[in-house]
Amino acid sequence: MELESDMLEVIHREAVYLWYYFDIQLRQIFWYWLLGMLLGSAVSVFLKDRIHHAFRSLGEKKLGVFGIMIASILGIASPLCMYGTIPIAASFSKSGIRDDWLAAFMMSSILLNPQLIIYTAALGQAALMVRLASCFLCGIAAGLLIRIFYRNKAFFNYKSFEEPKSRDTDPNRLLRFLKNLGRNIRATGLYFLFGIILSAVFQRYVPQDMMTDIFGGNEAWGVLMAATVGVPLYACGGGTIPLLQAWLADGMSMGSAAAFMITGPATKITNLGAVKIILGVKRFILYLAFVMAFALITGAVVNLSAIH
Repeated sequence: MELESDMLEVIHREAVYLWYYFDIQLRQIFWYWLLGMLLGSAVSVFLKDRIHHAFRSLGEKKLGVFGIMIASILGIASPLCMYGTIPIAASFSKSGIRDDWLAAFMMSSILLNPQLIIYTAALGQAALMVRLASCFLCGIAAGLLIRIFYRNKAFFNYKSFEEPKSRDTDPNRLLRFLKNLGRNIRATGLYFLFGIILSAVFQRYVPQDMMTDIFGGNEAWGVLMAATVGVPLYACGGGTIPLLQAWLADGMSMGSAAAFMITGPATKITNLGAVKIILGVKRFILYLAFVMAFALITGAVVNLSAIH
């Protein structure tokens, strides 16, 4: 009986500790998550068509390399997931949009969206600026590589995709927004809570020195580890923010965080499935190599810049 009582006391104490860490992080991040939901739904319902019309209209202009920059910005502004972005990109291609512009649009769209911008603000101004700049530049780099090496031949194959029908069709604008918000909450809510639970577990049971040894400092090893961990661990943008917040507090370098924020969404399993369909095996391997290389270079540059 005494042993059982001691075990119950230990379990209760650990539950109290975990709840403490969970409660603190939930209070810190919840409002960013909620604001991200509201902004994402507002963009999806009221601005999505304007964003895509702006991109489609680029095909009528001779912008050259400058068009790649605009495409990367519009990709960040687009609220769609990758399975939604690719059919839209297919319609863009039929409208005459160049493959290098499409590459920039889709690459930045994979990495960032309006919701994720708000989530990332919870990590502080430095992390937000690093994420915005790195995603924008990654889109540009993808577009430039396609422009250089695939100038006279097609890079994408959109034959399997058709433009999806919009689910935001309710004639009442408020109801349309609320329905979209409900779908976003259902899609991300569990991941968000799971991320906070994982963060609480890390903070309670993983020594801070270990996190500093793995991800800290300016060593290339930390950047490589973060880029690698981002591949299997990333499931939802909102779910990884609590982890990143805890890791940065425990000594993770900003360069390692930047690498994680690139490889995570770029290699998210659902995104990989969609990308592989339009690239084929050989170009899909090139995509993975590009993502890892860009993540490592970005992480190294951020660490050398001593951004905290």
